[in-house]
Amino acid sequence: MKLIIMAKQTAVLWLAIKLYEKMKMNGDGKVFDELLKQAKTMEKEQITDAYIMGSYDMVDKEFRPEQYYNEIFKT
Repeated sequence: MKLIIMAKQTAVLWLAIKLYEKMKMNGDGKVFDELLKQAKTMEKEQITDAYIMGSYDMVDKEFRPEQYYNEIFKT
């Protein structure tokens, strides 16, 4: 079985593009670019952590994405 992975646009990148378009940003964009870089790094860490937790769930034969999300991201 071959796994095919297609490139998808992340939520962070989608938001950045929409903000840039809607706000008609002027200037050199250095601050925006730095914030986007930081957001992408955070998102990558979150996806990696979720993948690891999903692996643990597979060992336990339980799948609890909603519970994981609530424990990690809801305050």
